[in-house]
Amino acid sequence: METHREVGAYEAKVKLGALLDEVAKGRSVTITRHGAPVAVMVPADRAMAANPAEVAASLRAFRMGRTLGADVRDLIAEGRR
Repeated sequence: METHREVGAYEAKVKLGALLDEVAKGRSVTITRHGAPVAVMVPADRAMAANPAEVAASLRAFRMGRTLGADVRDLIAEGRR
């Protein structure tokens, strides 16, 4: 049995229960919209198995060069109004 499957968004909506059964058995499912992947369903144990150090490193890399666009104190004051 193959371990990966692609389905369209409509099929995923109509057959959600059956897709969840497949995922529970270890199969991953990619949901597409107009042929483009938009989501991946994977078994919960695989999704939770991410290495915390790798996740932290990817978050650090993601935030490089990104700013809030304002001083933190100004943002705090804005929230108190």
